[in-house]
Amino acid sequence: MRIVSLVPSLTELLCQLGLRDRLVGRTGFCIHPRQALRDVPRVGGTKDFDVERVRALAPTHVVVNVDENEKPLVDRLAGFVPEIVVTHPITVDDNLALIESFGERFGVREAARRHVERQREAMHRLRTRRFATVDVLYLIWKDPWMSIGRETFVAHMLAAAGLRSVVAHEQPRYPVVDDPSVDARGARIVLLSSEPYRFLERHRTALQRSSGRASPMFATIDGEMTSWYGTRAIDGLHYLLGYRDAIERALDDGEGQGGEAQ
Repeated sequence: MRIVSLVPSLTELLCQLGLRDRLVGRTGFCIHPRQALRDVPRVGGTKDFDVERVRALAPTHVVVNVDENEKPLVDRLAGFVPEIVVTHPITVDDNLALIESFGERFGVREAARRHVERQREAMHRLRTRRFATVDVLYLIWKDPWMSIGRETFVAHMLAAAGLRSVVAHEQPRYPVVDDPSVDARGARIVLLSSEPYRFLERHRTALQRSSGRASPMFATIDGEMTSWYGTRAIDGLHYLLGYRDAIERALDDGEGQGGEAQ
């Protein structure tokens, strides 16, 4: 097998499943695990990968994702790659199915099984907490402001920790929203993700200051832990457990004064 992965989180999953030696190509955004990927050739970005670079690597499999990769480019790959592995997890349980499918497809069933058990344990920890629902506006972009609909992997990850996206079901999966400092759509907290737009503490501070209101609270959040699939999603579930505890403390200590959950 010669695998090219065009999905950062699934590049990491392939390595975690023991398939690093089968990985012959990746995007520039495939950064984890950093040391292991240092010598793996890059073929461009997720949206604008170089088809000819992929061709030159003679892959037997190319791993793609419906949200991350452009279909016209993927269609060109199908002309010379024996197997295009298309992924599109939406729910947290879909991540279990994804890991299991990689175990079957790439002949690493035992490694996949271990990670499946890890996710089930993480989900059990979250379910036993029975969090009360907190409405959030999760921001992924600036200029224009963009959020996430409820039928996205991010929204389902957040929901596992009782954080519910306020974007209505009928809205697009990644809708443009009004200036969150003016209209937070009834959210109790506005979450500023570290990716794909890299929101920083200065963005949070500026939004909190410009809102000029007691509510909502603005907080930064690690986007890799909420949006990546594979083994990173398992770490993300544990992260969200601690994050939710931090949110609870921030709301108790300073609701109306703004704050940051880490």
